[in-house]
Amino acid sequence: MRHLWLALALWGTVHPMYYFLTYLSENAWSLGALIDAWYVNASTAGLTWDLTIAAVTLTLWILAEVAVRRNFIALLAIPATFCIGVSCGLPLYLYFRSKPV
Repeated sequence: MRHLWLALALWGTVHPMYYFLTYLSENAWSLGALIDAWYVNASTAGLTWDLTIAAVTLTLWILAEVAVRRNFIALLAIPATFCIGVSCGLPLYLYFRSKPV
């Protein structure tokens, strides 16, 4: 399973990033335009909030487990979650968590 988590983390990095970079290149690399697009209608706003709540929940889970397991490398999943997305952060954390400690 450990290799599957890593493969999913890589996919969760590359696939969404392709769409983000495509959008940004078409819109003069404007992060403001990207963020505005997240709230263009109720559907995208709902999805944005859904992923935000999932990211916060994942972060709290990581912090709680790192405090117990002392697997500090797993903290790398937090910036991955907020800089790339939950699609990268969650499988990356599961990859780190599946390592024997």
